[in-house]
Amino acid sequence: MELPRGRSLASRIDLTLLRADATLREVEELCRRGVELGFAAVCVNPYWVRLASKLLRGSGVKVCCVVGFPLGATLSEVKVLEASRAVEEGASEVDVALNLGALKSRDYSYVEEEAKRVVEAVKRRGGEVVKAIIEVPLLTEEEVEEACRIAMEAGMDFIKTGTGMLTRGVTVEDVRLLRRFVGTRLKVKASGGVRTYRQAVELLEAGASRIGSSSGYEIVLESMRASY
Repeated sequence: MELPRGRSLASRIDLTLLRADATLREVEELCRRGVELGFAAVCVNPYWVRLASKLLRGSGVKVCCVVGFPLGATLSEVKVLEASRAVEEGASEVDVALNLGALKSRDYSYVEEEAKRVVEAVKRRGGEVVKAIIEVPLLTEEEVEEACRIAMEAGMDFIKTGTGMLTRGVTVEDVRLLRRFVGTRLKVKASGGVRTYRQAVELLEAGASRIGSSSGYEIVLESMRASY
């Protein structure tokens, strides 16, 4: 298998900037870098969607917005509104944090209904992709399997390993676990602590379809120099 490098690698990475103190200039630079190397998407908080959408218009780089981030404990109505507004302001992809407290309390119907409402809101407004964020390290294997089932039943496009903010970074084992439960029905996004080209390649080889990383630009530049 030929290792992805350069723009072919960038096309499988969401370049993220989700810090609470991110500034306008940083978002502008994020979008510039996104266009320069052709990333799959730039991923931002809701406040920055309109700006990112303006800066990326016509570039082919998508705007991804996080919803209910990072805890997932927001009320369903708020997540639906947040997702709806994100698409209206230019996001074509939405990464929504599932309610893990409800999941661990076995209130599966609540989690599934919420997920379905978010998917419906996004797709009705012309959004293209919805990703369900879980936190693999916080869940038992049984709970991970249930989260994957819910994501599939709700019509999600991706299952995402975590926010990258609440627990340890993503591992190859996390990706393999999700891939085992979703098969080919969902794509897998690996996120959290991905900072090197070697990590990115290992996660892709393990079954990730997309990677989320604030170090995506550096990873792609490294790929152009690497012999790995």
